[in-house]
Amino acid sequence: MSVAHKSTVKVTILGEEYAIRSDETPEHTRAVAEHVDATIRALMNAGVVVESQKAAILAAMQITSELFKSRQGPEELAERMRNISSEVRRMLPPQKR
Repeated sequence: MSVAHKSTVKVTILGEEYAIRSDETPEHTRAVAEHVDATIRALMNAGVVVESQKAAILAAMQITSELFKSRQGPEELAERMRNISSEVRRMLPPQKR
């Protein structure tokens, strides 16, 4: 069993610096932090919310929704493929099923 190498990366979100300890590469951690920062700022700039804590919660909801939707696509495709496969099997002669 290998032990993952954790690295600590300093990131800035809404002007606040955070030291993030992660198994991911520093580049990945910085990219994630930049996405979080951009999402919070977009919500605040759009006038949706003014308070940074509420904006952070809404950003977390939005990012999680994007994640769920991205996972849903492959699952839906797999289900459609299973349905088509089942339909094709029914069309085949019994000895070919």
